[in-house]
Amino acid sequence: MAQARNKGPKRGSPLAVRTAEEPGQTLNVDLCFVPATHDAEQKLPAVSGSSGRLVIEQPKEEQAEKDWPGRVFEDENRDYAEAMRDFVAASQAQSEPGVPENRAKSLEQGSLKAQKRALRQEEEALRAERRVARQRCKDEDAAWQEMRAEEKQQPEAARSQSAAEREVRRERRRIVRQQRRETVARRKQEDAKWRQKRSIIRQQFSQLPIVTAWIAILVVTDNCTRQCLGLPLFVVGAKVTAELVIEALRTLLPPELQFLISDRGKHFTAKVFQELARREEFIHVVIARHRPQSNGIAERLVRTLKDWLRDKTWTGDEELAILIADFIAAYNDRPHQGLPLPGLSPNEFANRIWLM
Repeated sequence: MAQARNKGPKRGSPLAVRTAEEPGQTLNVDLCFVPATHDAEQKLPAVSGSSGRLVIEQPKEEQAEKDWPGRVFEDENRDYAEAMRDFVAASQAQSEPGVPENRAKSLEQGSLKAQKRALRQEEEALRAERRVARQRCKDEDAAWQEMRAEEKQQPEAARSQSAAEREVRRERRRIVRQQRRETVARRKQEDAKWRQKRSIIRQQFSQLPIVTAWIAILVVTDNCTRQCLGLPLFVVGAKVTAELVIEALRTLLPPELQFLISDRGKHFTAKVFQELARREEFIHVVIARHRPQSNGIAERLVRTLKDWLRDKTWTGDEELAILIADFIAAYNDRPHQGLPLPGLSPNEFANRIWLM
């Protein structure tokens, strides 16, 4: 299994890590997304497409240790194939058919479109609040002007009043003027708060990534040797389908394949993908929910790929394809520290295994 780790509370327990024993025995696959165009000075946005929509990556949710199917790999003396089958059974038992994916919902809430929609709704609510405040100000001003007009129209009545009545009238006018001054001061404070809220919303809008076109990349890596077997591109981006993934994947599957590890994205859980598994006679291993580290080899390759692309520039899929080809060659020939023999490249490690 690919770097199946327990990320619960730190209790000094060792990390459980199992990898395939032979090249081609197990593959790790994943989908990542990059902009269709990129400038070296721009930051690559962190996105995910497991839910079928491009969404902003959310913090990884923790899961209780007792619910972690990857614990079947803690016994290093167990047969690899047997442990993999037990993992599949434990993972399937943990899932409940018919229950919506909470993870997909939480990711959808953080999607770029959802964030923009929420900001627009907040901005509209702020405008509605402003309209109500302005109408209230008009009503208050109208009442104030009406009172002033009445006072100017009754000078004779004021002269006929007694001293005590005039004092009461002056005191009432003083209170009304003080209330008017407080009303004007309150309006200024409300205006300042409204402008501040509007500024914050506009700033949040400006910080959202402005990307209109995406390219999906299918990451395929060997669990044993860490060799990158291919990085097919899909110019349809977020609209990539399970059929497209299968078509690209079919040409990369080794004949000795027994297990294929993926997340629970809809591209990998579709019925057509399960049909592929039956035809090619391999076991499809879907990782436990909220445990992306169970597919750690593919996740690490995605991170390495994005780090490598970070300072590169491309204006379309053709230029990106050239960069991807350069990356595969460099990645497979550079030394890796995660292999059983640290310091060897994936190609060198694969050659040594075949010679053994």
